[in-house]
Amino acid sequence: MPEGPEIRRAADEVAAAIAGKRTEKVFFAFDRLKHFEPMLSGEMVDAVETRGKAMLTRFANDYNIYSHNQLYGRWVIRDAYDWPQTNRQLRLAIHNPEKSALLYSASEIEVLHNSELADHPFLSKLGPDLMDPDVTEAEVIARFRAEEFQRRRLTTLLLDQGFLAGTGNYLRSEILFTAGVHPSLRPMDCTDEQLDALGRAALMLTRRSYATQGITNDPDRAAALKAAGWKWDDYRFQVFRRDGQGCFICGELIRQDRIGGRGLYYCPHCQAEK
Repeated sequence: MPEGPEIRRAADEVAAAIAGKRTEKVFFAFDRLKHFEPMLSGEMVDAVETRGKAMLTRFANDYNIYSHNQLYGRWVIRDAYDWPQTNRQLRLAIHNPEKSALLYSASEIEVLHNSELADHPFLSKLGPDLMDPDVTEAEVIARFRAEEFQRRRLTTLLLDQGFLAGTGNYLRSEILFTAGVHPSLRPMDCTDEQLDALGRAALMLTRRSYATQGITNDPDRAAALKAAGWKWDDYRFQVFRRDGQGCFICGELIRQDRIGGRGLYYCPHCQAEK
């Protein structure tokens, strides 16, 4: 599933195509949304924003298209009405005279008035959004210190959008590694220094991934490995999907655990359980 940085980059592309422009036609594949087509066709798009892993396309008439890509959804930007060759199912299309923003394969699409956003079952429960420039390091650290989260495993918390919005499976492994925290721990098991490190890592790595188009490895290390001929997939991460390979810091072999059907990657030396 795309994580916060990937959705923010997708939103940037959608915004470049349609924000500040009047739509010519809006199409919904779902019958339950068809009656919104005339309401949004011919309307100005004010902005395209993200809320964690969700996207809001905001219109001047105070309505919004809420979309969540989940696992298979994908935005495609094309010249107006220039349809790509694909086997994916078109779910949403927003056309203006120059560009078409096309959402394929996503099933979670709604139209919401501004007055409905605060009570939306997903949006209303989001924790601090790590891609929100107004969210501070202190605010993120405070989440790791909050009493309500102390007894939950960090591996679960870092996938919970009500804890921090925008984190997901690869960021989970990368945050724990950067903070030097063993994946079996709960916040109550951690020192104050570890909790601070987790908060710093969560914010820094999410924003680094956005800025670098998906690289969470140390920038200098990634640049050196690229120059040495390494492939992008091999130098992108510190531990994620690197099981059986040597840790970049200590050389110990990276391990993989399966938690809830998802891979969790860590270094047994750098993240020793204390």
